[in-house]
Amino acid sequence: MLLPARWLTRVARSTQLALRPHQWKRSLANVVNTIPPTGHEQAIKLRNYQEECIQSVLSALGQGQKRLGISLATGSGKTVIFTQLIDRVRAPSKHADQTLILAHRRELVEQAARHCEKAYPNKSIDIEMGETKASGAANITVASVRSMISGDRLSKYDPSRFKLVLVDEAHHIVAPGYLEVLEHFGLEQKRESGPALVGVSATFSRFDGLKLGAAIDEIVYHKDYVDMIDENWLSAVKFTTVKSQADLSKVKSSSGSNGDFQTSLLAEAVNTEITNEITIKSWQSEAWDRKSTLVFCVNIAHVKGLTYAFRHRGIDARYVTGATKKKDRGERLEQFRKGEFPVLLNCGVFTEGTDIPNIDCILLARPTKSRNLLVQMIGRGMRLHPDKKDCHVIDMVASLATGVVSVPTLFGLDPSEMVKGATADDLKELKEKQEIEATKNAAVASPFMAGSSNLSDNHTLKFTHYESVHDLIGDASGERHVRAMSPNAWVQIDQHKYILAARGGILTLERHLSPDTPDNDHFAVIWKHELPRAEGIKSPWSRPRTVATATTLSDALRSADTFAGRNFERIFIATSSSWRKRPATEGQLGFLNRLREVGMEEPLTEDDITKGQAGDMITKIKFGARGRFDRLQSTRRKVEREAEKLQVRKERETVKVGPLES
Repeated sequence: MLLPARWLTRVARSTQLALRPHQWKRSLANVVNTIPPTGHEQAIKLRNYQEECIQSVLSALGQGQKRLGISLATGSGKTVIFTQLIDRVRAPSKHADQTLILAHRRELVEQAARHCEKAYPNKSIDIEMGETKASGAANITVASVRSMISGDRLSKYDPSRFKLVLVDEAHHIVAPGYLEVLEHFGLEQKRESGPALVGVSATFSRFDGLKLGAAIDEIVYHKDYVDMIDENWLSAVKFTTVKSQADLSKVKSSSGSNGDFQTSLLAEAVNTEITNEITIKSWQSEAWDRKSTLVFCVNIAHVKGLTYAFRHRGIDARYVTGATKKKDRGERLEQFRKGEFPVLLNCGVFTEGTDIPNIDCILLARPTKSRNLLVQMIGRGMRLHPDKKDCHVIDMVASLATGVVSVPTLFGLDPSEMVKGATADDLKELKEKQEIEATKNAAVASPFMAGSSNLSDNHTLKFTHYESVHDLIGDASGERHVRAMSPNAWVQIDQHKYILAARGGILTLERHLSPDTPDNDHFAVIWKHELPRAEGIKSPWSRPRTVATATTLSDALRSADTFAGRNFERIFIATSSSWRKRPATEGQLGFLNRLREVGMEEPLTEDDITKGQAGDMITKIKFGARGRFDRLQSTRRKVEREAEKLQVRKERETVKVGPLES
């Protein structure tokens, strides 16, 4: 007799008593694979944007596209969209009616399987994960990538029988395991035949700069979390940033694909008595009345240290890590969902695919260089829940000189912007104000001989005076932030333009603005290389070629660094190269001194400047620093003239007691 789904747990428990672990898991899998229809399921009511998203996918497929991406904020209900697509994507033939759902974590696999079971009681559903093996013939197979590429498991899946491959958390899709699965199903490149591919992610970018275009041809729908907050599909959020005083100056970046801080070194820097005390005091000051706070830590040692610090102050805090037993994790999560204790700490467990809607505070106790990780952590608190009015995100920001990504960067603000209790609207308004000021003051650069002009009682325009082009060339403030995010010696030659030059090639990273359509603003990475000398060739350089684009400077920089690592010798581009610290050469000094103006201070010597600094200056000169200086000076004079006019008008309009001028 076949059993309905509600008896699965009982079957698992009773079977477990008689069988060994690997046997009862296989037995349970067999029961899952033979679930019969059980009653009538209530039709799912889609949100308007979910229907828009589905229609965008169907329209693209109807136009012949095959490999599609959907960009949806955490908490948008992407699993609902997944399950709806299964029935609404047409089969290319009567034999091709199967669907594969790929995920990279157990929780995501189990979540997708539950949704499919509820949405399609009449379809057969298999799970391919760990010791649980699928038949390869089910209507819907939900699989972990690691299990799919294990042994010969892929061989039982006939690509011609599949109409659809769905990928959850698709920012992982160009990882080797995913590409191996996609190749099996004929999706490693654009083809007219074969199944359709739809990948969904809240963070469609990769820290290592590998192009998602290797697996996805087009993003057909985008719904940002800020838009969803505005439309009340996600919880309102307010943000507070706190300087933790953690010293990250000696914390190196990892060599892996995420490019974030090395975990062990980061934990040593962050997991200190004083930093933990600042973290807890910040929480007590800003979020003491919150019912359910989720804390993100660096590693297990940090989790335990911070948990002890909370409990030492009388706060009932508990933790979950990857090493926590599954039963204990389940019980602790259920207690947290019920509000039985206020603070739950974790490391690397709840960044993706976790549904705890009652979370009303996120405490970011771990600094990160990864925008994706930051978005994933914040997203845990954005789900709607009847018992909360908003979620308070407290970001413990460490030293910005190390390339930390903080909450303000998500809104296009400078990472050093400190906020307290700011809503998403507050941050957007602050961004708009800064953009207006930047438009009025295009001459903003470093705080080098800075001055200001008062335009009114409550508004001041600030700008920088460069007395000569040499001041601009010598100013290294433009490189500080970008070099904190990159190991390479990028040189800033304009407000949004950077150069990395080495033997035989030039890499340019620049911002492309679209005045009419701001949503199309992006950063481009452009490459040109030296051509072999030949008769009749006018230019020694190849045509510029765009090798990557991105919506943010940090993402573009990672793509550029990945490309540079493959095409340049590291010794010529790395800021850590020993030659950069040696004295400038005679040739460098001669070049720079020939440009110095008559009457200026003594010529530069090898005691004044290093070889690396001289090289950076020469790069600026070759790639347009003089032109930038002229533009800055022109803009500064224009701003000053406007300020003088406004001041004269203000004085003329002011009524004073005394005789009037005739």
